[in-house]
Amino acid sequence: MALLQVQDLCVTLNTTHGPQEVISHINFSINAGEKLGIVGESGCGKSITALALMALLPPDSKTHGKIILAGQDILTLNSSKICSIRGNRIGMIFQEPMTALNPVKQIGAQISESIRLHLKLTRKQTLERVIELMDKVGLCVTRFPLNLYPHQLSGGQRQRVMIAMAIACNPEILIADEPTTALDVTVQEQILDLILGLTDSSGMALIMISHDLGVIAQTTQNVMVMYTGNSVEMGSTVDVFQNMLHPYTYGLFSAIPNVGSSLLPGRKRLCSIPGQVPELHLRPRGCNFAGRCSSASTICKEKEPMATRVSDHHQVWCYHPLTCEDKK
Repeated sequence: MALLQVQDLCVTLNTTHGPQEVISHINFSINAGEKLGIVGESGCGKSITALALMALLPPDSKTHGKIILAGQDILTLNSSKICSIRGNRIGMIFQEPMTALNPVKQIGAQISESIRLHLKLTRKQTLERVIELMDKVGLCVTRFPLNLYPHQLSGGQRQRVMIAMAIACNPEILIADEPTTALDVTVQEQILDLILGLTDSSGMALIMISHDLGVIAQTTQNVMVMYTGNSVEMGSTVDVFQNMLHPYTYGLFSAIPNVGSSLLPGRKRLCSIPGQVPELHLRPRGCNFAGRCSSASTICKEKEPMATRVSDHHQVWCYHPLTCEDKK
């Protein structure tokens, strides 16, 4: 049995235009030690999916489907039982450490909070655990004392504190939501290496959320491509990256700048996906990508596509998957 199974997950939020479904019929699973990437443009539903897994959605939201962790449906649990899972069995590195960390609380106190809550250690044991975690994430307490505040650290150092908090209780699943946002390239590489090293050494499952295809290629075994709250393509990272079938997936790859091409005479303009992501209340009846897709037909605009399994490790939600000729 998979460690985590997400079955037909739907999330509805209240907006200025009334209740809108922002996540629609998402399905995926992850085994212990596996690494899953979730990729897509900003606003496609990646972070909302992560918050649903952590039961951190707004109180007025509505969630349907199942989120089964080791045989137990999280959506059926009361708040106290959910609290026993959040931070303990599922840890999360939030997108922006400066806003996720408490600005008026010392970093040592913030790291120790979940340890005291879930592990029930003594004060001395808690301190030893915090020092151990700081060392694991490369913040030796001799240089970075526990009484520092978040504003006294750089962006990369704050991200390391967030990682220490996320792994404090040795969770079974670690969710990393855009962990390299706003970091420079060298620090990004350090943070990714740190996350991979920690998950590999402990056997944690990893859900890596990013709009950066390079990050997904570097860190994951499987990938789910999302657009407007829907899965559009899913499979092993190698299969999806080598054989992109959905026009949206292909558009994301085509929009990646090629540094070498700038040195060539007569180089082509950078590709872009035409049109814009539709507003929540203006989504079409059929495929949400139909308005931006050159291959869209009448059925695309009238009926939402179902999953088509291409192989054991690859499926796509599209009536007109791309062929080799289409990609030339």
